[in-house]
Amino acid sequence: MIVQGLKYQWHMPEVNQYTVACLAAEVSLPIPLTHALYARGLTTGTLLQQYLTSSEEKDVADPGLLKDAQKAVDRILQAINRGEKILIAGDYDVDGITSSALMMLCLLPLHAHANFFLPNRLKDGYGLSCKTVQRAYDNGYKVIITVDNGISAFEPAKLAMKLGIDLIITDHHRPQNHLPDAFAIIDPYQPDCAYPYKLFAGVGVSFKLMSLLYAQLNKELPDPVYELLLLGTVADVVPLTGENRFWVRHGLQKIAREHSYSLTVLKNNVGFKKSSLTSLDIGFFITPQINALGRLQDARSGVKFLVGSDKAVTQQVGAVLAELNQERKDLEKEIFTGIVQQIDQGVLDPYAARVIIALHDEWPAGVIGLVAGKLAAAYNVPAILLHKNGDGILKGSCRSVAAMDIFKALNEVKDLLINFGGHPMAAGLSLKQEYLSEFKKRLSLYTLKHIPDESLVKKITCDAPLLFSDITHKLGTALHYLEPFGCENPQPLFFIEHVTLVEKPQLLKEQHAKARFFSDGVIKSAIFFNRPDIYFWLLEHSDQEFKLAAYLNENEWNGKVTLELQGIDIAI
Repeated sequence: MIVQGLKYQWHMPEVNQYTVACLAAEVSLPIPLTHALYARGLTTGTLLQQYLTSSEEKDVADPGLLKDAQKAVDRILQAINRGEKILIAGDYDVDGITSSALMMLCLLPLHAHANFFLPNRLKDGYGLSCKTVQRAYDNGYKVIITVDNGISAFEPAKLAMKLGIDLIITDHHRPQNHLPDAFAIIDPYQPDCAYPYKLFAGVGVSFKLMSLLYAQLNKELPDPVYELLLLGTVADVVPLTGENRFWVRHGLQKIAREHSYSLTVLKNNVGFKKSSLTSLDIGFFITPQINALGRLQDARSGVKFLVGSDKAVTQQVGAVLAELNQERKDLEKEIFTGIVQQIDQGVLDPYAARVIIALHDEWPAGVIGLVAGKLAAAYNVPAILLHKNGDGILKGSCRSVAAMDIFKALNEVKDLLINFGGHPMAAGLSLKQEYLSEFKKRLSLYTLKHIPDESLVKKITCDAPLLFSDITHKLGTALHYLEPFGCENPQPLFFIEHVTLVEKPQLLKEQHAKARFFSDGVIKSAIFFNRPDIYFWLLEHSDQEFKLAAYLNENEWNGKVTLELQGIDIAI
């Protein structure tokens, strides 16, 4: 069933209520949550139980199944035994920073002569470069291990081989038509890799390699590794399914008992008072602070922040992170607003082209990916934002939508590009400015062909009906069984029918609507973030009955936990 709301087209599940009730009784789960999972395809008790329960035996495969993993472990052990220098070559986002920190935390206790290098976004660009390989050789490094990059490092791999450096690539990005000529490549997406789960973040691949190393030495991984795995996995927005789901759950349980001083600083920076963190808390409040460092300054401080034992230094870097994160948010808002103005004025037409492509010399390279993501979400088309580097080359960040695999799209125009890489939903690219016009033209032809008109409609999927009387402590407790929420395991969105306004709504900070509503004999409050239109609509339709689409969130205050509604839309 489809319902048109004020902003979104609602897609409503149609399921057999008797079947849902029977399943709910079988798995001891409240009916609204069982309804939500049934609508997502978990239609038997067995499927529900498999989803609700994670275990290492069920969800985690042998890291030795990763192609070249054993070869890489043997070489790392050889380097340790010989006293050879190992360089960890990371990336400047949270995934790259946590991957680098994880490798360092694992290798240093084994007395490895290991150090790390993270490129500066502006000076060095993305990934392993020939300059880094040459510098490593000049400083006596015999082994380079890439983390969260390397699968497209063709020229650096050639140079490493020429210089006698053994290059071990650990990456999670999709390979192009061929692979770099490296000593070992650990990437579950590469051909002939037998590992059954493919959807790791870069930190997940690093973790699996270190797991195999430590298992071979019959040692336990250092505890902080699981915190880093959690942060990097959530930040990189990989699917929280299968093995990722298990490790994120495991990490959340660990940090609830004990966590690093670095995480304490990050929580304090945002005034976080809740007794425990969720995956959504980490994604919205914690990891953006780490990301801000690589986006606006030098990501290497991020590794030191995460692995450091000096509280004074950690506190100092933490203060910088808070400041940079605020600067990042301000820049992001300014760029987003400017592009929206261009769209409103007709300078850019996302619907005619089925893609947003914009360029500005002064946009910081580290922020445009975030803005592209917001634009893609706002207009339901891919967004590509470009800036010019010092060599006159255009470098861009792409974010896409479900209807468009941006990696495939870029592959269709790769003859115009210097390089590109990424995922179906996110990618990076570089090209010469003289090819920009042709790039826009050909990419738009591709997107027009592959993004149908119906995909442009803003949609939400409502998972299950809910009564105000259902909102109890028992439901809140059961909701935790569905966590962690994130990519491919979204927070359930409920719809409530026969809702009326109780009293005049409030407009908070001129952008958030808050009101009290009546339904099913119960009064509940709801807040709609960034929806001032809801406030004005409620003022004009105060006597009208409507439907409400909302999430259920826990609010903790003075040790008391209550369930609150976060409204998303209203439908007449």
